[in-house]
Amino acid sequence: MATSGSRDFDIDVAEIIEEAYERCGLEVRTGYDTKTARRSLNLMFADWANRGLNLWTVTQATQALTSGTATYTFTAAYTDILEVALRTSAGVDTDVSRISRSQYLSIPNKSTTGTPSQFYFSRSTIPTITLWPTPDDSTDSLVYYYVNRIQDVDTLVNTADTPFRFLPCMVAGLAYYTAMKKAPDRVQLLKVVYEEEFQRAADEDEDRVSLKLQPSIQYLRVN
Repeated sequence: MATSGSRDFDIDVAEIIEEAYERCGLEVRTGYDTKTARRSLNLMFADWANRGLNLWTVTQATQALTSGTATYTFTAAYTDILEVALRTSAGVDTDVSRISRSQYLSIPNKSTTGTPSQFYFSRSTIPTITLWPTPDDSTDSLVYYYVNRIQDVDTLVNTADTPFRFLPCMVAGLAYYTAMKKAPDRVQLLKVVYEEEFQRAADEDEDRVSLKLQPSIQYLRVN
């Protein structure tokens, strides 16, 4: 028999909810069933952001710099900043290192101007990035990777903002969330399945690069 030749399997939110309900031994019967399931999906996506880095949410962006301006405001969709580089008008990139809030606070003269070499990212409701030294050139820009918030599930015809390899995990998670509300006798079983599915997906969702460790060697002088 011939294979299908297609590799585009996906399911919309309505089918995700239906599958999750079936795993709970239930059927979707009312509009409120779908409403509460969509809410659970969005809450689950928030939990995924707390569990670690989801590679498909990493996005590259550019921020033009203004001479004399140290702080730039992002949107609430920015959950974290990963890497930052300063790009000159000649197209040369230089690494900008991240510092903590306390390290930034301890800088004696925050009004120093020059070529930015450090940044502090404030993970507030509306996040900001603050550079030091304060830029003195309006032709430079920041090129950075940030972690984007997973898109909301709004309607039943939406597809989820996840790669296909996370579909089993997503359905298992929604089944577990649904069981907590509607099928308490299946909670423990579905929780185990969900955690196993999530772990497999998370283990696969990583960069395939070699790990290089460089030891820190210090010498102690003995008098």
